[in-house]
Amino acid sequence: GVMPGDIIVRLNSQEIKSVEDFTKALAELDGSEIELTVLRDEKTLQLTLKPVQDVDGVWRLGVWLRSSVSGIGTVTYYDPSTGEYGALGHSITDADTGVLLPISEGTISEASVSDVVPGEKGKAGELHGSYDASKGIGTVDANTPHGIFGTSSSFDGNALPVAEPDEISDGPATILANVSGSEVEEYDVQISRADSGGDRLLVTVTDEDLLKTTGGIVQGMSGSPIIQNGKLVGAVTHVLVSDPTRGYGVTIGAMLEESAA
Repeated sequence: GVMPGDIIVRLNSQEIKSVEDFTKALAELDGSEIELTVLRDEKTLQLTLKPVQDVDGVWRLGVWLRSSVSGIGTVTYYDPSTGEYGALGHSITDADTGVLLPISEGTISEASVSDVVPGEKGKAGELHGSYDASKGIGTVDANTPHGIFGTSSSFDGNALPVAEPDEISDGPATILANVSGSEVEEYDVQISRADSGGDRLLVTVTDEDLLKTTGGIVQGMSGSPIIQNGKLVGAVTHVLVSDPTRGYGVTIGAMLEESAA
């Protein structure tokens, strides 16, 4: 039967690209069995379902749909020569199933952080803020395990060289993060390699101001650039829920390799 994370692509002969398409196809049902075509683990499956009428006489299939997702995250890098950017350092996944969400289209927009729920042991903190999705400043063209990628023309800043893998070392570094309004500040952290020669980093927040404000790393800081010795070395990706002062990061090399794939 239908499983959590299935991507519905067709109901009988009707192609499904949105909730509106699905609702329109449902309205044409007469109670007979239908063929539902889904994508699961990159395989196309055809499922047979029997609709059931609800108390209002509407035919239902007993599935709960999600067609869009939104949230606050951080852009890691921008290349003005190509207009390409990378953000988050990890994929956008379904909050209930953990499935990586395929993206047909998306936008990024400017955001303002209004308040912070500090992280504490056993509970991840988060940034609260606002944004106007109708005022996009870039596209979202790819959702991958190492971040989201697209194009934009709206970023200013100082260019930094990209660190080679062997230039990343255990020791002091900084991250750029926005935890209040729209201001980006630089905060002290400590890097340790989570897997020698791999693409993961372990980041420990040592900056007293950031610890006081957020308790460490919180949701919404994903993608915060990590800088060491004047070079961009990676991005913050996840907080350790057992210790919010620490979290994982991904190397910039891994993000750039993913963006070029």
